[in-house]
Amino acid sequence: MELRQLRYFLKAKELLNFTEAADSLHISQSTLSQQIKQLEEELNTPLFNRIGKRITLTEAGALFASYAAQSVHKANEGLLLLNDLNELNVGTLSIGVTYGLRSILTPALVRFASEFPSINIRVVYGTSEGLIEDLNQLELDLILVFNESTNAHHLKYQPLFNSAVTFVTSVTSPLSGKTSITLEEICQLPLVISTKGDSTSHFIIKAFDRSGLSPKISIEVNDIPTITDLVKTGKWHGILVQTSVKEEDLVTIPIKGSDMVRTAMIISLKEAYEKQAVKKFCSLLTQDIIDQQKVS
Repeated sequence: MELRQLRYFLKAKELLNFTEAADSLHISQSTLSQQIKQLEEELNTPLFNRIGKRITLTEAGALFASYAAQSVHKANEGLLLLNDLNELNVGTLSIGVTYGLRSILTPALVRFASEFPSINIRVVYGTSEGLIEDLNQLELDLILVFNESTNAHHLKYQPLFNSAVTFVTSVTSPLSGKTSITLEEICQLPLVISTKGDSTSHFIIKAFDRSGLSPKISIEVNDIPTITDLVKTGKWHGILVQTSVKEEDLVTIPIKGSDMVRTAMIISLKEAYEKQAVKKFCSLLTQDIIDQQKVS
């Protein structure tokens, strides 16, 4: 069994068309068919149903695909390790970021890109739940999210800082002078919050549920700047992590309760080879946060 055969099989599985798979791999269809046939003979079981020009995965093919992908991934990790020895002159860094942490990403991103211009950087924004799924699918090298749970044994957690969950209102609001606010008070106000797929939204809803309260959620948005723009109008109020709010025309008010705090952290796969690029970026990000905390 050869890695080449596994790659050919996975491409055919992805496209479900031998001709398209061969074109994508820049080989002839006969070569692809021959290699997959040899693989099936070695496994002593068909991986595809061949119906005219159409192909579908057999049950065995579907089961074998995950193992084939793992084998190819492990081989790629070996190549990455060798490439990383070349002083970060090649490679790709894929970073997932939750919407509430975009402000801490930029300084480290600029420094990293300046130091290592040959590294291709890919940044994906999403909800914590979606980013963790992408990380598990090996589509990201690391993610920056708010996450209090550290019980997934296959994940590596690196806490960065804690940030309070605060009530956000316009500077023109009659509430802007308050020094603190309760969940009971917030329940009487029209709110705009992040969509329910976001971990901070889950955190907020659970806080209300624990107190037996039902907030008046008028609008749900999956974009922090849109939430703050709506709050600036004075028609709605928000609940956001303190570090997400940078605008001068907004006021953040502490919410009474000892557990209204979120933890920002770096999460990566524990068993995956940690690229030198990942190590360097995490080091720059951590140092930036330390420097910011010293200033504040």
